[in-house]
Amino acid sequence: MTTAEQNPPRRFLGGRPCLDFANMSEEWETSYEHLVLWSLQCRLLTQVEGQALTQRARTVPDEAARVLDRASLLRQTIYHLFSAVAHKRSPEAGDFATLNSMLSEALSKLLVAPSPSGVTWDWERNEEKLDRMLWPVVRSAAELLTSAELERVRECAGEDCDRLFLDQTRNRSRRWCEMQHCGMLVKSRRYYARKKRSQASRAEDEAHR
Repeated sequence: MTTAEQNPPRRFLGGRPCLDFANMSEEWETSYEHLVLWSLQCRLLTQVEGQALTQRARTVPDEAARVLDRASLLRQTIYHLFSAVAHKRSPEAGDFATLNSMLSEALSKLLVAPSPSGVTWDWERNEEKLDRMLWPVVRSAAELLTSAELERVRECAGEDCDRLFLDQTRNRSRRWCEMQHCGMLVKSRRYYARKKRSQASRAEDEAHR
């Protein structure tokens, strides 16, 4: 049984790989295997690639640690860029510089390859490159930043939640990363706050009778 099969699948709510990457919890920073697991579940790697990279990482732990640091920097950069966009702010020049540096390296690994339908984009097949799962994330971020969909990027309005997502509703009214969690939590808190105010108001009225 593979590592991916041993763990329940994550819910990807961002709508684009780069936003899902920015939304990752910090647990993956504890080991390279966690980063591979996330990449498998996001379908950025195949099972064969994931197993090969995990085995390779065990032989070069220092290199794997550097990839984790690089992934952490990329996650922070993507979050800063798209959080600024979501709040109608201009992203920082330093974040653009970081992304462009990673983009230059990632695109050097991009190639065209034959496919059943003709020719398609693909990535260099090199199982020595432990950061290969980051290449499509970087490309996803660059494509979203330069697309008409950029104005649909939102940050969850839930309390204590800063997850990013692409609002694909027709009237662009989505406010929560997940209505069943953040949306319901905020609505429940508002309901109980109103109920508490109402009870306090009735108690005050009765005290003045």
